[in-house]
Amino acid sequence: MSVKECKHHHGGHKRRIFLRIFWGIVVFLFIVLVTILIVWAILRPTKPTFILQDVTVYAFNATVPNFLTSNFQVTFSSRNPNDHIGVYYDRLDTYATYRSQQITYRTAIPPSYQGHKEVDVWSPFVYGTNVPVAPYNFVGLSQDQANGNVLVTIKIDGRVRWKVGTFISGRYHLYVRCPAYISFGPRSNGIVVGENAVKYQLVQQCSRLNIHSAGDKAAPSFRFHLVYIYVI
Repeated sequence: MSVKECKHHHGGHKRRIFLRIFWGIVVFLFIVLVTILIVWAILRPTKPTFILQDVTVYAFNATVPNFLTSNFQVTFSSRNPNDHIGVYYDRLDTYATYRSQQITYRTAIPPSYQGHKEVDVWSPFVYGTNVPVAPYNFVGLSQDQANGNVLVTIKIDGRVRWKVGTFISGRYHLYVRCPAYISFGPRSNGIVVGENAVKYQLVQQCSRLNIHSAGDKAAPSFRFHLVYIYVI
């Protein structure tokens, strides 16, 4: 065999090795993709649903300019709709805001585990004493009170993990927003449940429930992330 034929043979051998590696990677990625789709079809991961059941107002005093004293007991429930995925609530903090400004301190809810199709109910107190309120928000608050209707948002921030079989994922951020309309005066639809305490039955689903990886700035797809971690 001549030198030219030897070089040609050697080059063809390297090309075949390259093609084998290339197609091996393609086949591997295809198998992973199909596996992800199959697992997703079986698990169908879905975010938990939160419902704000009621809000009991023990104090809501804005008589001092630019300061607010409030005390609420909020009852909300969480349902895990998944058949094969459990949820670890490692940390849950709840607090109240008015026009995007926090008006109470954060109240921590004890860690818990939520199994398949289970429902958990919490009734924490959230309160704030002489909390400074921005002047423009205080004006809006005074107007809302005079009109007999104040929109307060109950927020829940925390960390969760997902359990699939024996696998437990990393921590994810959980953000929940629950609007609560509180009425005052003749328009009040609350129920007096004690001295200076009024209970408002709401039973409305919370909105803007966001879940994303604790290390990600953007919010990736919850479904893809969970299935991908489980498969890999």
